[in-house]
Amino acid sequence: MITIKEVNITSKTILLIDDEVSVREIVGLCLKDLGGWDVVIADSLLDGLQKAELFKFDAVVLDLSIHAMNSFRFIDKLRNNPQFQAVPAVLLSATRWIDPQILQRYQIAGVILKPFDPVTLSCDIAAILGWKSMPIDD
Repeated sequence: MITIKEVNITSKTILLIDDEVSVREIVGLCLKDLGGWDVVIADSLLDGLQKAELFKFDAVVLDLSIHAMNSFRFIDKLRNNPQFQAVPAVLLSATRWIDPQILQRYQIAGVILKPFDPVTLSCDIAAILGWKSMPIDD
């Protein structure tokens, strides 16, 4: 008998970049505990670039308003590396409107608005990335 169950996609790794400690901790816990994903955490865009060289990841979740380097410059640097050209990026943003042409230009998969619901955050990111739960045999 085949039963449909929700299964976390645990083989995914997210590079999370945010310079606010509390946001980093909440998002990291949500992605690990509720999403079931491995999370590599960076506290700055420079740290994110360094960790991108060390770890293989399936998506990037980053705050739009990180200090010291523009988030779009970070994505440009990431896209210039053939290893990361196809890696989807999801922005966390307090900005309610971002020009759709900018999102398209930088190949942003989607935007999660702050404040976000921590309980649904991993589901929201999975929906943006097209990561679905899969049926398994019982």
